[in-house]
Amino acid sequence: MNGLRAGIVGLGTMGRNHARVLGSLPGIKLVGATDPDPLARAAARGFPAVADLDELLTAGIDMCVVAAPTLTHSDIGLRLAEAGVHTLMEKPLAADPASGHLLAKAFGERRLVGCVGHIERYNSAARALRVRLDQGELGTVFQVATRRQGPFPPRIRDVGVIMDLATHDIDLTEWLTGSPYMRVAAFTACPSGRLHEDMVIASGMLRDGTVTNHLVNWVSAIKERIVIVTGERGCLTANTLGTELWFQRNGSAPARRRPGTHPFCGASEGDLTRFSIGKREALTVELENFRDAILGKPADIVTMRLGAETIEVAAAVQSASDAASSSIDIAAGELMLSRRPDPELAGSGRVIS
Repeated sequence: MNGLRAGIVGLGTMGRNHARVLGSLPGIKLVGATDPDPLARAAARGFPAVADLDELLTAGIDMCVVAAPTLTHSDIGLRLAEAGVHTLMEKPLAADPASGHLLAKAFGERRLVGCVGHIERYNSAARALRVRLDQGELGTVFQVATRRQGPFPPRIRDVGVIMDLATHDIDLTEWLTGSPYMRVAAFTACPSGRLHEDMVIASGMLRDGTVTNHLVNWVSAIKERIVIVTGERGCLTANTLGTELWFQRNGSAPARRRPGTHPFCGASEGDLTRFSIGKREALTVELENFRDAILGKPADIVTMRLGAETIEVAAAVQSASDAASSSIDIAAGELMLSRRPDPELAGSGRVIS
């Protein structure tokens, strides 16, 4: 075998980045791409670009990356599954949970590798953070808080900030802790006047009792990608934009505690340590794992089933924000209203007790 024959659907910003990496990845030959925009096709270099997916499929591709608008994922994914093509779908997997589970089922039944491009899992700082958590560096984990904000990306038109950006933090939180979400509550706002929300503040609780908080927007003049995990022995802070990892030790935490004692004995500022991290491009690591999964080698991928579950949480966040002051019990599938909002102030986050 001369290598896996790869194709790309969508030649926007992410599609072009995938093309760059796939074109240089050992064991892969990029044989073509498709995009309905003639200008995008004309800008393609080093591989043929066609207007229709059927034309790309005639090239006999083994694997495909889909970097098309979210609303098209379901149709494109089902066509690729029917054609027997292993597929990496850029996140979010689909526009709604039902479509996501349909895609997961289609690829699973055909025993195809179907995965989702939750690229933050492959960031060097996030992976170093995961290793230290797995080693028990923080002891019992209490909270995961994230900040993901920056300017609006003009290429995003079909979904809001919850599906486009908050799904990163939902997936990352479950991956870091190994625990799924149990309940969420949220507020959104749309200062730009666009159809979809521009900002969200979402809080939640995982099944293991960990509390979460996510500040996400695309209306900020500063760009942040921060993950803070707080535990009994201190805080680990990952900056996935700058590829940095810091440990603020809890000066009040004992080096060892007796079995059965309460994990938290108070907190004070201890030593601050910055860890040295070997940096690799996250997209390269992600596509290497996609390739290895197809070849039957050990690989770390975000399966479509996991991608669909992330959409379920994102949909719950959206529902919670639509209900203003409410929380969504994901496990029970119920809307649990804690207060009644003033109808005139529903979008402001103010409530009448």
